[in-house]
Amino acid sequence: MKKRRVVVTGIGAVTPLGNDAETTWKHILEGVSGIGPVTRLNVEEFPAKVAGEAKEFNVENFIERKDARKMDRFTHYAVAASMMAVKDAELEITEENAPRVGVWIGSGIGGMETFEQQHETFLNRGYRRVSPFFIPMMIPDMATGQVSIALGARGFNSCTVTACATGTNSIGDAFKVIQRGDADVMVTGGTEAPITKMAFAGFSANTALSTNPDPQKASRPFDKNRDGFVMGEGAGIVVLEELDHALARGAKIYAEIVGYGATGDAYHITAPAPGGEGGARAMKMALDDAGLTPEEIGYINAHGTSTQYNDKYETMAIKTVFGEQAYKLAVSSTKSMTGHLLGAAGGIEAIFTVLTLKEGILPPTINLETPDPECDLDYVPNKARTQQVTAAISNSLGFGGHNATIAFRKYDG
Repeated sequence: MKKRRVVVTGIGAVTPLGNDAETTWKHILEGVSGIGPVTRLNVEEFPAKVAGEAKEFNVENFIERKDARKMDRFTHYAVAASMMAVKDAELEITEENAPRVGVWIGSGIGGMETFEQQHETFLNRGYRRVSPFFIPMMIPDMATGQVSIALGARGFNSCTVTACATGTNSIGDAFKVIQRGDADVMVTGGTEAPITKMAFAGFSANTALSTNPDPQKASRPFDKNRDGFVMGEGAGIVVLEELDHALARGAKIYAEIVGYGATGDAYHITAPAPGGEGGARAMKMALDDAGLTPEEIGYINAHGTSTQYNDKYETMAIKTVFGEQAYKLAVSSTKSMTGHLLGAAGGIEAIFTVLTLKEGILPPTINLETPDPECDLDYVPNKARTQQVTAAISNSLGFGGHNATIAFRKYDG
């Protein structure tokens, strides 16, 4: 059976750099950091002092207050980003096409804030005072559920939970739904709201977070002086659409999604496999699925978390797959500006990757000041670069040994 072609026709985002995709992208290209002092927690309780908070976000710009009160913050972000993406795609969901419009949005940890608040209520006031909406607010699939309700999308509906690979796995899985003919349109990506006491405590306890108190310097992927990732929050959503369906309605096309790879390390619950072996296989799988050669890739949006092992092993994985071509392509980590949005990271980074293809501008890796001899590729240091790219990939690597890569190609008809 011939594979159906799939394109990106809409984008929507809520990030530490802006409450829409346009503002976020503008700040990415300017090399602006969205990281600042933590305002929602008592930072005296934690070694980490900074995070990428979504600033001045108002969910009531998208849904009514009474409905918002029945949702966790991670769902707020997903609903808002999805509504923006569908509007950007100029997609009208009707009674006729709704069964062919699906939603696949993942979250790494779901409603952590709701869990903490309701657990405190239970301890202090007993089970009768726990909200009847506690479970629906907390479970990770509720972002997908609420988005489908808000949009009226009645097609394929699912949720991926693969830690920090969640957003990329979600987009890749949604791509395959359309490619095999089970939907014409998928609203897909990742969402996360992890700036909570227990999430901060957990990541601090396993020493994953940067303890650098300078918000402008704490996230420094591939730099020799990196000391951990900076937590971020938000959502990144794309509208994927079967090509003929998009052309028939005159939709604008950002890029074509052409390949997907997903692998498991089978090695360790948090540490990547030595040499980035699993990540290398995911990249190779995505290239094979897309029918692309390593020489055709001009840009990689790296997972690039600013942790010691990730940056070193991802660099090694890129060299394994691309050989000498690794030194000729551009690699950057936009987490240097957004922080690490965990399950939402792959969603916003997919947006950055398709915009790179469409506009011919490479996002920078900021704060790259002291080269690490083990990270010796072209990471587009500190300033965006004008450069035409015809194909690109985006990597996401998660706790549990999850590796995911999606491949995009510039749309040329």
